[in-house]
Amino acid sequence: MSLRWKYAEPPVSGSERVPVTARFSDQLIAVLPRLRRFARGLAGSASDADDLVQAACERALAREHQFQEGTRFDSWMFRIVQTIWIDQLRARKVRKEDGEVDGERLGSDEAVRRVESRIALVEVRRAVSRLPAEQRTALLLVTVEGMSYKEAAEIAKVPVGTIMSRLARARVALQAQLDAGGGLRRSTDDAEAG
Repeated sequence: MSLRWKYAEPPVSGSERVPVTARFSDQLIAVLPRLRRFARGLAGSASDADDLVQAACERALAREHQFQEGTRFDSWMFRIVQTIWIDQLRARKVRKEDGEVDGERLGSDEAVRRVESRIALVEVRRAVSRLPAEQRTALLLVTVEGMSYKEAAEIAKVPVGTIMSRLARARVALQAQLDAGGGLRRSTDDAEAG
């Protein structure tokens, strides 16, 4: 038996243990930084994001048998994170309905700001997905991953000037799409005005 095998509680019987394969474990470890970034976007704080990722990892380990080989592991994990987050939001809502309203949140527009932020994020993601691959790559490497122009150029195997040009075109195209398409943000603004 390999030292890399870990055990998770099986979903059916608590008396036996189910081995977690090394491949599953490696995929889980590889996706952790992306899960944390995603969870941070959902939860709004680093500590809540860490709790969310931990709960998702626990669920994935317990339900390894539900993962279908040949499908995208990262997509499966992102769905687990999102499902747990939604469950937590619902649980908080139920607890607040049963208990007293938290004094710090009384009169706060935090919930509205979170919803608006999520809507804006959906719009930006949609607009980024419409960019040409070269522009999208430059934009993600520099703005999301925080790489220097030189690092991004080395990864893309193009001169630094090309990265700078692609990034500039990506930003202009992204702004034009957001200004022209708006969609979700405009519909919420129209609903408030009406």
